[in-house]
Amino acid sequence: MIRFGKKTEKGIRTASMLVTVITLIWLTDFFSDSLISCLLLVWKHTVGRIDVPVLGSEGEREIRLIGWSGFCIAIMAVCGVRRRLASAFRGKSGKWCAVLTLPLLVVAVVTYVANWGAGYGILYRSDGNMGLYYDQIFSYVGWCVLSGLSLFAAGVYVFGMDRIYVEQKRAEQYRVQAAVYQTLEEQYTQAKRLRHDLKNHVLAMRGLWEDQAWEKLGEYLKRMENSAQLGMSEEATGNRAVDALLCQKRQLAEEKSIAWECDVRIPKRCHTNEFDLCILFGNILDNAVEACERLQREEYEPGLQPFISVQAGAVKSCFLLEVRNSMNESEKQKGKNTEKGNTQAHGIGLLNVSDVVRKYNGLMKTEIRNGVYDISVLLPLAETAYDMEQVV
Repeated sequence: MIRFGKKTEKGIRTASMLVTVITLIWLTDFFSDSLISCLLLVWKHTVGRIDVPVLGSEGEREIRLIGWSGFCIAIMAVCGVRRRLASAFRGKSGKWCAVLTLPLLVVAVVTYVANWGAGYGILYRSDGNMGLYYDQIFSYVGWCVLSGLSLFAAGVYVFGMDRIYVEQKRAEQYRVQAAVYQTLEEQYTQAKRLRHDLKNHVLAMRGLWEDQAWEKLGEYLKRMENSAQLGMSEEATGNRAVDALLCQKRQLAEEKSIAWECDVRIPKRCHTNEFDLCILFGNILDNAVEACERLQREEYEPGLQPFISVQAGAVKSCFLLEVRNSMNESEKQKGKNTEKGNTQAHGIGLLNVSDVVRKYNGLMKTEIRNGVYDISVLLPLAETAYDMEQVV
């Protein structure tokens, strides 16, 4: 916290991550030490033919070896889940991280007390009925079970909370997208009404022109432009919601100097509903625009204009959507998928796309080659389930 100074949010997030990592290492180390100690005692008793083996009887070297072995196992185990741990904290608020860490501190304290007792020779006692050897075995097994359950609970809690966060964001994104698509469809309907009345508007403007009422004619034209959004041409895909969405994305691409190519035909027999189609087009095109923006700012291959190509239509008994866009080839090696504050946002968008694909028993494929990102989605046209591999 002192290191980050006034950046309290970042300090809390980093401190929470450190506490979580240390707790997981501690629990894994305690579990490993207990398990190794138990196995070593059994080995001494059965293979070494020692009636009452005691750890450390051969010197401190044996205890240190057990400790270092358990610690190395703990480090390797936590390193194996480092990416999932990073995603559990990345982009989260300080309050969220603090709430996530508090239960882990309780688990760490309980484990520490148990470990402290073990360090001072507190063992399970059978009142001499079973002997020191079995007292040690049951003690180490008990600590192994305690640390194992604590480790399992900590892992389920940390990764479960991350899953809840992702699901909440996905639900929120669905609600926002639904509102946006409804607004787009309303705009499209308004523009369609204006085009329907275009003949009457032409007659009115001709009358103003003949009367040389230039100022009124200018105001009339301005009102038409504002109310109908004439800059948005009709994409004519066969679906009003998709038309409105593509118009918006095309306009956004033109504003950012991104070359736009679109050839989309929604078959009449396509049973995919409008909202799911907009989920597909919206999330994929948002990621495409974002990748092109990064390419422009990083000045990758200057003089080469980034592009977005959208192709969709009926192929055999399926609806095929393919989107290709420019991207920085170095992002493939860096694993950089998005620029958003929370890097999960890009993944959430693709999760939404995957949900739609899975809902209709379809297929999705992504490929990066020669600075071009290519994503293809294949959905069956009929409502009956198809063997998509056979169709392809």
